[in-house]
Amino acid sequence: MAPVAVETASIPSHPLASAVYDLPTKKLQPRLPTKPQMHSYQGYDNVHWYVGNAKQAAAFYITRMGFRKLAYRGLETGSKVVASHVVSNGKVVFVFTSPLYAPNSKRQDFSKEDQELLREVHDHLTQHGDAVKDVGFEVDNVEALYDAAVSRGARAVSAPRTISDEFGSVKMATIRTYGDTSNQDWNEMDDACDYYEKVLGFHRFWSVDDKDICTDYSALKSVVMASPDERIKMPLNEPAAGKKKSQIEEYIDFYGGAGVQHIALRTEDIVRDVTNLKERGIEFIKVPDTYYEQMKSRLQKAGLQISQDFEKLKELGILIDFDENGYLLQLFTKHLMDRPTVFIEIIYRNNFSGEWFPDDLNANSKKIVLTLVGFGAGNFKSLFEAIEREQMARGTW
Repeated sequence: MAPVAVETASIPSHPLASAVYDLPTKKLQPRLPTKPQMHSYQGYDNVHWYVGNAKQAAAFYITRMGFRKLAYRGLETGSKVVASHVVSNGKVVFVFTSPLYAPNSKRQDFSKEDQELLREVHDHLTQHGDAVKDVGFEVDNVEALYDAAVSRGARAVSAPRTISDEFGSVKMATIRTYGDTSNQDWNEMDDACDYYEKVLGFHRFWSVDDKDICTDYSALKSVVMASPDERIKMPLNEPAAGKKKSQIEEYIDFYGGAGVQHIALRTEDIVRDVTNLKERGIEFIKVPDTYYEQMKSRLQKAGLQISQDFEKLKELGILIDFDENGYLLQLFTKHLMDRPTVFIEIIYRNNFSGEWFPDDLNANSKKIVLTLVGFGAGNFKSLFEAIEREQMARGTW
């Protein structure tokens, strides 16, 4: 994954706005940076995927998850070697790009840059299948943050440049990150965290080890990296030793390396939205009924009353976690590709584990939020066990 810095002036037809990530943390209040920040990260901007068929990928998110068409580039717009379809749900933006020619095409009108782009997309697809290539960060000064990153050892992919059309302009720059994306292979997570600290000025926000995130058979380690003002948080995970293959090991095996495993979308009405998504054909992982028996007892013991109907949550398979301040509800889809790699999380928060950053996104009466705080540590074991059952069904455990 190459981080992309984006500075916007109005809303152009190029992919802009906000990508959404799962941002686990136990921290209750954002920590202010110890030094004044001359320039800052504003949040996530977009998620850019390389896929085999961008038109079909965009159609999936439109028909199954309520996204809308935002922008397009292809042969009709003068793009010679790739086609890109951009979809959005509020400010959440996914960009899907696919190649238009075979990787060994020798057309005389292709520039060196055209050939390199075509080869890059094909190589990524061969190695990883349909997957996230870049994650864009919105910033207030592209040049300053790009220069700072390069001076600290980042490898430049593309220098700051401005793209304009009749809708506005966007300034962009790209650097190469550590490895590929966010789920790390064995014993690489510390090096990846060090890279984000050194190059991007991030800091370690929260972490858990394999004793906290484990079942009887598998485990993982996780560290959340945050930008100086903590508007951006990136969870980095790596596998830990266990009796069986963990979900992270399975991901790395099928993805062919490190990468984005899942993307979380926050909603203000999870019952409505999960019901709607199921009616549209989205499949979710399942937990046993015993989970809800234990959860009902825990809620009663804590004296916590949730506003949603408990039996409806059980019917939909929605998971529950809580602390002294509030609660969260969450549910994971099954993998979206034949390769067991990427999946989506739907999450609802009721004053759970800290501040909600003011990045509410509204589309089709649904609110999704960019910067998520708190993950639901009480659900780790149940989620892991549900994922393990899916692994058993695939024969990959």
